[in-house]
Amino acid sequence: MALFSQPTARALAILDLLMANPQQAFGLTEMTRRLNLNKATCHAILTTMANYGFLVQHPKTKAYRLGPSIIAAGNAAFAQFPVLEYARPELEGLNSDLNLGFAVTARSKLHQVLLALYGNATPLMDSFQLGLRLPNAAPIAACFTAFSPAKQLEAWLTRAHESRGGYNERLDQKLRVSVIAIRARGYEVTLKTHAEEELTRELTRIHQSWSLQELEEATNKYQQGICLEHYHLDRVDPKARYEVSTIAVPVFVYRQVPVMCFVAGSMDAPMTGAQIEDIATRMKQSADRVTRLASGHEPSANA
Repeated sequence: MALFSQPTARALAILDLLMANPQQAFGLTEMTRRLNLNKATCHAILTTMANYGFLVQHPKTKAYRLGPSIIAAGNAAFAQFPVLEYARPELEGLNSDLNLGFAVTARSKLHQVLLALYGNATPLMDSFQLGLRLPNAAPIAACFTAFSPAKQLEAWLTRAHESRGGYNERLDQKLRVSVIAIRARGYEVTLKTHAEEELTRELTRIHQSWSLQELEEATNKYQQGICLEHYHLDRVDPKARYEVSTIAVPVFVYRQVPVMCFVAGSMDAPMTGAQIEDIATRMKQSADRVTRLASGHEPSANA
């Protein structure tokens, strides 16, 4: 069983709440209500974080917002991830030219994380805003996995099977076909699902009563749900029409595994396979330009 620290989770829940509501500040009463924390406990955490500069308290309203230490931490993280700066103008241009919302996602061992939004990416992402963490378990994060070493693919598949209580041969074959299709054409296409609609509703509800545990339960349920639905579009027929949720392309730097993915969303109406291919081509061109700027090398043909 993975180790879990309740005091750490409480502090992270405060940061999560403030990151997801960057235009708002929260007083002690509202914070305790949203996070379902004891008032004395919450006050102690807030005071400690403010003393160390991770939060700032307004002198009159007494409401808290993110502080300078968080800015410093963000700048330090950004310095280790400079490729995002190269991506910004490309995604702003795509957002303007294609009239679609775009997002940037990255991957950790256990999660796919939403780093940035340009326009209205998808109802799902907009319901959570920055910091959305989805399980890095099949079929989520397939665009990363398709271009990763085989051991990462096997771990990704294993986490999916474990989440559903055991190995399922039919699911395993379906997921492997999807990964092969993504790698062959160079981009991922996901379709709208009932599981996504349900997760969007859950995130909207949870937004009013912040809980890391509830967030994790909701996203895990989503991951398990899409295993049962037609989630990946493995073959794109130019003449057929599809209810598309997202189109994702990988961005490389050192030609090994993707450092992030560009994700297009907010497709309000069905689109043809030809339209999907056009959008993906534009996105891949932008991703290749970012790769050249970040690495100083031309992207290889098989990456």
